[in-house]
Amino acid sequence: MDNKITSLQPQAVWKYFNAICQVPRPSGHLDKITEYIMGVGRSLGLETILDKAGNVIIRKPATPGMENRKPVILQGHMDMVPQANKSVNHNFETDPILPRIDGEWVSATETTLGADNGIGISSILAILESKEIQHGPIEALFTNDEETGMYGAIGLEPGELQGEILLNTDSEQDGELYMSCAGGVDVNVEFKYKEEAYTPVAGEIALRLTLGGLHGGHSGVDIHLGRMNANKEMFRFLKEAVSEYGARLAHYNGGTLRNAIPREAEAVVTILSEDKTDFMAAVDEFFSTLRREYGFIEDRLVFKAEEVSLPKTLLPEEIQDDLINAVVACHNGVYRMIPDAPEVVETSSNLSIVRTSEGLVEIQILVRSSSETMKMALASELESTFALAGARVEFDGAYPGWEPNFKSDILNLMKKIYPRVTGKEADVKMMHAGLECGIIGANYPGLDMISFGPTIKHPHSPNEKVEISTVETFWKLLVAVLENIPEKD
Repeated sequence: MDNKITSLQPQAVWKYFNAICQVPRPSGHLDKITEYIMGVGRSLGLETILDKAGNVIIRKPATPGMENRKPVILQGHMDMVPQANKSVNHNFETDPILPRIDGEWVSATETTLGADNGIGISSILAILESKEIQHGPIEALFTNDEETGMYGAIGLEPGELQGEILLNTDSEQDGELYMSCAGGVDVNVEFKYKEEAYTPVAGEIALRLTLGGLHGGHSGVDIHLGRMNANKEMFRFLKEAVSEYGARLAHYNGGTLRNAIPREAEAVVTILSEDKTDFMAAVDEFFSTLRREYGFIEDRLVFKAEEVSLPKTLLPEEIQDDLINAVVACHNGVYRMIPDAPEVVETSSNLSIVRTSEGLVEIQILVRSSSETMKMALASELESTFALAGARVEFDGAYPGWEPNFKSDILNLMKKIYPRVTGKEADVKMMHAGLECGIIGANYPGLDMISFGPTIKHPHSPNEKVEISTVETFWKLLVAVLENIPEKD
């Protein structure tokens, strides 16, 4: 840990961010961060509630003279995406994040930083602590398990909140105000089979194929950047390996999180030893192809094969072929741009996870869209792709998008305040990612919402970093908005 983190401006925000880096908070394991946040609320003498969905709600009364302002909900999520490079042995359930200053940025040491959404919740805690900032009634809403399915927002019951305006702190580009977001649905695929005992033929060998060193990133906000999907490209090679060398697939594991572009994939195949020289040449040739196609994006790409012990089982040949063909046919990446805003992604899919275990192949795909009908159209297309291959397909975790409101009072207020704080105009955007605003707004119709935040690069990957100067800008804007919230109607 770099102790200079706490000397950065604004110190109130970095103090809390440094503190929560010491508190493990990977998705699905939020007991410690929940306890920490509730402890802060209670130490400040504020009403502090843990709801049935695991969300923390802290209420702070208005400062004197501001009681008649519209009540504001400050919202962020408690969990972080746990991603680490293979070079480190990091246990996200017990080990602290090690932040460090790297020039104009703060990053972590070989892991995700958790600035998504750690800077947001740190700013909210700093607001709750402050005795100088003028504001109306505040509800701080810290939601549970956003990254794995927005479960806290989904479980938030109507009537729990009292605010009229919601400020979401979970967007990741300074200078941008978000007025809508995409909805999503998980497409879960299963191939079930009876494992075949493997009796090697004389002269057979096993090779482990490894594809890695990729940037990965957020499967929504980064999906248009053309980054390589490790699963798609590994299966592209596996199809060639089966076709040209009669390879048999014994094991596969690619991707780790449904909402992250997969950075690594590994497959174990068997071939005849007499084909090894040609097979290794094919590996080198495919590596050269990938470098030619992706070298300007993926500058640390690795693709290699190494001989390993023969496996005990193989996938049945029919399952293997159906799986490979279906994954090769599976759509991945941008599907359609918004017709009225062709620079913005409307619909996309991310082939997140493919893995084999005893008698089971599991595949997870996350479909996103700001159009409910296009979201389900792409999900249906993916369902057909895998159903034709004999797989079982289910949809799960569907959540709504957030429709834009061009007459939003909070949007218009922030558009006026932004130039006063920064000296430049704000860029109003629609986000191709799942913000909790869509779900919360569905339970609280009429809630006026906006999302903004500092610049965070490469979220959901070990390359995650936050730009220091933009954290100060974000803080100044947040304070200015709270001080200028209009009076109740």
